Amino acid sequence: MKITPSHRLYGCGALLFVSLTICSRKLGSVGELSFIIPLAVAGVAYFLTIRELFSTPKFPRRVIFIGLLTAALWQLPFLFKAPGVDDDVHRYLWDGRVQRLGYNPYIVVPSDPALAGLHTPETRTLNNPEVPSPYPAGAQLFFRGVTAIHESVFALKVAFVLCDFAIVLVLLDILRRSGEGAHWVLAYAWNPLLATEVAGSGHVDIVGVLLLLVSAAALGRRWRMVAALAFGLAVAVKLLPIVLLPLYWKYVRVRDAALAAVVVGLLYIPFLNHGRIPIGSLGSYVQRFRFNDPVFATLEHVATPQLVVGLAALVGLLTAFWLRRKTLASSDAFAWPMAASLLCAPVVYPWYLLWMLPFARSASTVPLIIWTVSIIPTYYVWHLRTLGLPWLVPWWIMLLEYGSVGMAGAIILFRRYTRSAVTRDSTD
Repeated sequence: MKITPSHRLYGCGALLFVSLTICSRKLGSVGELSFIIPLAVAGVAYFLTIRELFSTPKFPRRVIFIGLLTAALWQLPFLFKAPGVDDDVHRYLWDGRVQRLGYNPYIVVPSDPALAGLHTPETRTLNNPEVPSPYPAGAQLFFRGVTAIHESVFALKVAFVLCDFAIVLVLLDILRRSGEGAHWVLAYAWNPLLATEVAGSGHVDIVGVLLLLVSAAALGRRWRMVAALAFGLAVAVKLLPIVLLPLYWKYVRVRDAALAAVVVGLLYIPFLNHGRIPIGSLGSYVQRFRFNDPVFATLEHVATPQLVVGLAALVGLLTAFWLRRKTLASSDAFAWPMAASLLCAPVVYPWYLLWMLPFARSASTVPLIIWTVSIIPTYYVWHLRTLGLPWLVPWWIMLLEYGSVGMAGAIILFRRYTRSAVTRDSTD
């Protein structure tokens, strides 16, 4: 029997299913080899998938449907597994709970003995209990809404997985309207980070990713007000996409941008503290939180943390401004500015790369696709912490992570240079 591209894709899906299922059984042991090895195997299967997607212009609909169904199935074991005792989702639960009890999450400190009675077994182990919440108002209201339906970590994880499914639907619409192959939805749906960081650990970033993708889809349809509102709400979940502002210049009317700004401002009204817009522990985040930050660590030797964070935002804004010359139908215009800003950020956790996933589906974004897998070894730091070692990414892991991305970028630039050189020679 002849092996077709569909057969090879099924094989990649089977390998992903098996390796991620094994990985899910070790969700409580993040960082140990029993977790990292099957996740790395899933990353290899994902690379093979990307190769098939690039080499085959079209797949039958049933292949795409089976691929999406398989992706939903391998998320289930992660969904029903308890996340780490100090994963961020416990903080989300606390923030939603205290809001409903009449407290301001930007002011109350979880470790305050006076608030001990507000805790539940699921919130007592939240991380960094000595500081108030750093999450923007959009995220806070999402936490409150979900916990109003059911106050549990599991309910939050279910909500995040539903956002993941909604992204698939929006992405399919974008691919259909742009004329791209529908099979590129698998470049998103089959990424291993979705299983570990959305269904497994439960990170609110996926809510912002959904809103940002809705904004991109609305731009493509010329729904300028929807695009502006969805973008504003995405920024109100996490601040990262604010570097994409130049992409909206002249594509969105001033009145739409003003409406979006007003809506975002209204989100903060329930949290105002003596008339001031609260920032919670955002200042502490900038001042002392560090992880996987080679560029930031280098620049911090010659500048203050606040200045380097401002530089990271500026790099993202300039990248977005430069990419405005591309049509907004290009996924690159959304992916690269956020990637450039993250590269200079003080903290680069694996789940931060979720923001780029729906937009990484072109040859020029291959380095970013590689980054979503090369970042997997950083989970080893979680294991080092259990051994009492510092919360630092070993140099050899950062070399592997960023070296892979840099090498891929260099190869792409070299190929473009040689191709343009051949073109020039042929026209002379």
